[in-house]
Amino acid sequence: MKKTLAPENGASAMHAQPLRVLTLLVRHGTEKYPTAWQDLRAMFARQMPDVAHSMLVIDNSLPVGHGADLDSGVELIGASNEDWEFSAWDCGIKHTAAKLHHYDLVHLATSAFAASESDHLKLIDDGSLRSLLGLQGALGCIDARREAFSVFGVRSQAWLRSSFILMNPRQLSSLGSLVSVGRDAPIFSGNPRQPFRDDAPISQAYQQFLRHWLTGDRAGKEVIWHSRFDLTPETLPFFEKKARAILNELMLSNRLLANGCALVDMTWLAQRVRAASTESENDIPDWRVQVSSRARPKRTWTQKLHRWFSKHMLRQ
Repeated sequence: MKKTLAPENGASAMHAQPLRVLTLLVRHGTEKYPTAWQDLRAMFARQMPDVAHSMLVIDNSLPVGHGADLDSGVELIGASNEDWEFSAWDCGIKHTAAKLHHYDLVHLATSAFAASESDHLKLIDDGSLRSLLGLQGALGCIDARREAFSVFGVRSQAWLRSSFILMNPRQLSSLGSLVSVGRDAPIFSGNPRQPFRDDAPISQAYQQFLRHWLTGDRAGKEVIWHSRFDLTPETLPFFEKKARAILNELMLSNRLLANGCALVDMTWLAQRVRAASTESENDIPDWRVQVSSRARPKRTWTQKLHRWFSKHMLRQ
């Protein structure tokens, strides 16, 4: 099913001038990703040379009120770490204030933007960003689960990875605070043996996923988080914070969708731009169609025969 949407006002007029993009990059100190802002700036210069790119680095290891200039066009501020990147982005949006709407696109990013499975980032370019201007959508990497689940009464299955998302300022402003799930949300029991409340507004299947993803056995068949840990009374506070961050990532996409903003997969958009698709520029297909564009092309019979020959005959 395709969603046809009206282009943003003035999108065609913007093609004649450089796009203005503001990155709100959240980091927590520089120990883990010491060159994140430099790497991101270099990526824009290399892949999107026609973009007028500015950056606000929001460090939630520094106190609110801290401010400095890291380079020309790169400002640094301190921020709250109460809700990790989401409360930090709130601080960045508040700091930017009305200037947010001076930009064509706002880019939400974290210092881990290129940490894992980041091949899709190599596809983004000026053409992708200009195409996004004509869409009522937010651009990023769509993640999904095989089966739908329920969170706060909303049925979900797909979301944008929060480490790298682009949207227009109006879409971002329409969300208000990016913290959807605060620490007072009725989710956790305080018991590491059964960390979720019986009446938590999260389906049992998703509760099990969160627990397994963060604390599962590495010897199991299912994929788990790269920094998995045992759930104990000592690690319970971290489990709750990490689970809330995952829920905030999911709810960010749910709220965008509720506001009429579609999810746009970076790989799908890049492929459409490069193929010079004859479809209406404002057609955004269902996320399943978009994600399927990442699949590797099927081998021809000649390729299959060559692979079989190489495997079985050349070893004799």
